[in-house]
Amino acid sequence: MNQTESGTGATQRESSQLLRVALFFLLVILGAGLDLWTKHAVFAWRGLPADQSPYWIIENFFGIETAINHGAVFGVGQGYGLFFAVVSLAAMVGILVWLFVFRASRSLWLTIAMGLVTGGIIGNLYDRLGWHGLKAPFAGGVRDWILFRFGSYTYPNFNIADSVLVAGAIMLAIHSFFAKPHSAPN
Repeated sequence: MNQTESGTGATQRESSQLLRVALFFLLVILGAGLDLWTKHAVFAWRGLPADQSPYWIIENFFGIETAINHGAVFGVGQGYGLFFAVVSLAAMVGILVWLFVFRASRSLWLTIAMGLVTGGIIGNLYDRLGWHGLKAPFAGGVRDWILFRFGSYTYPNFNIADSVLVAGAIMLAIHSFFAKPHSAPN
C-alpha cells in the first residue's frame, strides 16, 4: 500500500467517525427534543394529573393521561429522584467515553443504540432536575402521559424518553447476544 492509499483510508475513517458523532448527537437531540415537546404539549392540553380523566384514542386500550413519576421504572424508588439524576449523569458520561474514547462508535448499531439511550436519559433528566417548572408535589418528577390498559391491568404511564431509551436498550441487548466477539491482538 502506498502513502496515498493509507492517507485516504485514514481520511475515510476520520470522516466516518465524524458522521457517527453527528448521527449520535442528532439522535440525542431528536429523542430528547421530541420527548420534551410532547410532554409540554400534552400537559398544556390535559393539565396536571387527576385534572381530567384519560383521553382514549382506542377506548379502554390506548390513551393519554398525565402522570408524574418520582421514581424510576414502574415507579420503583419513589423519592430518590436526586439519586436517579446522578446515575443518569454518570451513565451519559460513561456512554460518551465508551463510544468516543474507547471507540465503540465504530459500530453503527451501537452508535444508534447509545444515541437513543442518551436522548431518553436527557428527556427524563430534564424533568428530574425540576426544569419543567412544576411546583410541589410535582417538582422533580418525570412527566408521563402514554397510557395502555389491557382488560383490568393498567400499564404504568410512560413517555417518549422512556420509549427511545428502551428501544436503545433492546438494540444493545441484541448486539450483546449476536455480535461476533473481537479477538484480542497477540
